[in-house]
Amino acid sequence: MKDTITITQIKSKIGSTRKIRATLVGLGLTRMYKTVTRKNTPEIRGMIAKVQHLVRVEE
Repeated sequence: MKDTITITQIKSKIGSTRKIRATLVGLGLTRMYKTVTRKNTPEIRGMIAKVQHLVRVEE
């Protein structure tokens, strides 16, 4: 398992619930097509699972 994960927001957060929006901000995704690199931890994996319909994940 790699140490980092690259996450890109590919869909808009418009129309999403407040929790989904907060999860995106927690991941550091504040706008469309922004890419961030995070450590591969269970906490980050859980956040990605909640917003998997809005993001693309590359390991």
